Amino acid sequence: MGRATRVLTDGIYFGEGPRWHDGRLWFSDFYAHAVKSVSLAGDLRTEFEIDDRPSGLGWMPDGSMLVVSMTKRQVLRRMPDGKIGVHADLSHIATFHCNDMVVDAAGGAYVGNFGFDLDAEIAARGVPSVLADHPRARLAYVAPDGQARIAAEDMSFPNGPVITPDGKTLILGETLGAILTAFDMGPNGDLSNRRVWAPTTPRVPDGICLDADGAVWVANPIAPECVRIAEGGEVLETIDTGQPCFACMLGGDDGKTLFMVVADSSDHVAAAARQTGKILVATVDIPRAGRP
Repeated sequence: MGRATRVLTDGIYFGEGPRWHDGRLWFSDFYAHAVKSVSLAGDLRTEFEIDDRPSGLGWMPDGSMLVVSMTKRQVLRRMPDGKIGVHADLSHIATFHCNDMVVDAAGGAYVGNFGFDLDAEIAARGVPSVLADHPRARLAYVAPDGQARIAAEDMSFPNGPVITPDGKTLILGETLGAILTAFDMGPNGDLSNRRVWAPTTPRVPDGICLDADGAVWVANPIAPECVRIAEGGEVLETIDTGQPCFACMLGGDDGKTLFMVVADSSDHVAAAARQTGKILVATVDIPRAGRP
């Protein structure tokens, strides 16, 4: 018997960037151009809208919220009073849409990007060809003052970053490399000692989250599953999600609610056409850890 899941909410286009914050799961709904939230009771609400597809989310120490603006290749900052402005411009770093993000304890942010037009390349060549050969992307670091620079290069679609509880290690998915990659975190956002944290083949990692035992839950966008993986690559548990899984997050009062964001497709035409997105929940044994 697999672990039981239930639908927390549906009626979303394509959810990403889930973050447990102040008793609710916050997430981006790409094609609604909205940041939404939902409680464990399932009450869904739109928190605010932007004039682009939002993606990665996070909070700075002063309570302001950072939001990735995908196609404009920017990070927006929403102040506690609700005013939204441009925090950082990543157009000199990102070579296609920006995507996932993690915000460190000081308010610095690591932001990934596609590197190239993924949907067009898949349509032209197919998934196996794209996995085997694709342009690389650069991971951006945005300092708390909004200054952006390259944090890492030669990445295969950097995605789903997390920071360990001690603030010393960044782990992220390289989706098209089918690996989880780790870096040591130094002063001012510097990264070093790049290494493979775990291979994920035949799965590819989209969103990820870290638990208190040091394992990582991985959303697999090419199969209907969310998978718990140990450092080195051992698969510890697999949850059937019914639809491809694009992001996951641990939260709830005790940190043991696993939220899994699913939809029929990530293709931008298909995903924008119908609200097939859902958020599933399951109760797991090991609580959350680190900065999502």
